Amino acid sequence: MTEKPLQNCGKCGICLNACPVYKLLKEEQVSPRAKLQLIKAHDQHALASSPLLKDLIHKCLMCGSCSAACPSGIDHYSAFMEMRREMVEAHGETPAIKSLIYLLAREYRIRFGARLARTGQKLMPAGIAEKFKLGNIPLKNFPEFNAVPFRKAHDEILLPQGKPAGRVIYFTGCATNYLYDDTGAATIGILRHMGYEVVIPKDQVCCSIPLLFHGAKKAAMKNIVSNIKTLRDIEADAVLVDCSTCGEALKNEYPRLYETRDKHFSDAQRIASGVTGILSFINLHFDLLQFDAAVTEKISVTYHAPCHTRNTFQSHLIAEKLLQNLPNVTYHRTPDFDQCCGGGGTFFYEYPEISKKMVDKKIESAKATQATHWITDCPVCRMNLAGNMDEPDGLPVLHPVTLIYAALKRI
Repeated sequence: MTEKPLQNCGKCGICLNACPVYKLLKEEQVSPRAKLQLIKAHDQHALASSPLLKDLIHKCLMCGSCSAACPSGIDHYSAFMEMRREMVEAHGETPAIKSLIYLLAREYRIRFGARLARTGQKLMPAGIAEKFKLGNIPLKNFPEFNAVPFRKAHDEILLPQGKPAGRVIYFTGCATNYLYDDTGAATIGILRHMGYEVVIPKDQVCCSIPLLFHGAKKAAMKNIVSNIKTLRDIEADAVLVDCSTCGEALKNEYPRLYETRDKHFSDAQRIASGVTGILSFINLHFDLLQFDAAVTEKISVTYHAPCHTRNTFQSHLIAEKLLQNLPNVTYHRTPDFDQCCGGGGTFFYEYPEISKKMVDKKIESAKATQATHWITDCPVCRMNLAGNMDEPDGLPVLHPVTLIYAALKRI
């Protein structure tokens, strides 16, 4: 990493109010500006590497809010990821995170792990599922794995319904492929309804953001090269994502990781230029939607805006606009609709007490609206929000596309 961006930090403190962790803990050492100074001191050999330094750098949701708010334009995101890599090399990683990295580094391992986890869910005694937690989420509340991976259950090319409007690539990500196939089914249903041919590349693999977050850059680069080679050869109007974190990877991280002279840079840049969130795409082509006049019953809905939706795509307001324009929805905004839920990739697992305080506030606000459905467009947010509610709360958490698809006229 270069030293100049860190020197640009004026220690103004604007990032403090943007940082979810600092706002909760009120501890300067976990603030974004403090992390930058720690990294700078470490780079200049004025600060020795230590487990404490590793913990402070990792006590971060990697939400990008500090970078989005920074008046000096500092790329905290990249600086934190590079420092995490150095800290992991120096001090290692926990067995659980090592296992996650091992799985995500190869698609066949993820498939095997998902099958094993689904079997475990079926055989696990109720007492164990209620007693034990994955971070702050009780195992009984963890989403059930798809019976069949989403990409395996669908053809690679899906033809449009009605008048053709174009061709798009659907990058499903790991969550839709293995956990939330309802999101995938609604996404392809909407796109085909709009007249789009949908290409779901069978060779796509993990976007690698989780690997980069945990310092496994070498393993991540293998996945990234594989995705670039897969996506570059498909002619399409756009590369669509239903997860804004996958979008952050494809749109920003892939080009950033290559020097301009690298053979993959131009391909990564071209792919990035076409990356669009599914909600932004639907909003752009809203006139292609035909709603079912028979759908008259309104669903009471509130919305949680994921951090990368807000910081990478600035599409959280678009999501609200779509919900307000749906004939089957009555929308209620919470005062903290755009505040972090504490999921943050594996943050809910690594720092469950901090995450729990964040998500409980979100749940309290959502329940106060008396909505019957909670909508969010990030799978980790969905997992964290739903996983920390008891069944009596009666507030199912869904991706916005499921409500949009439910309102459409079947062609």
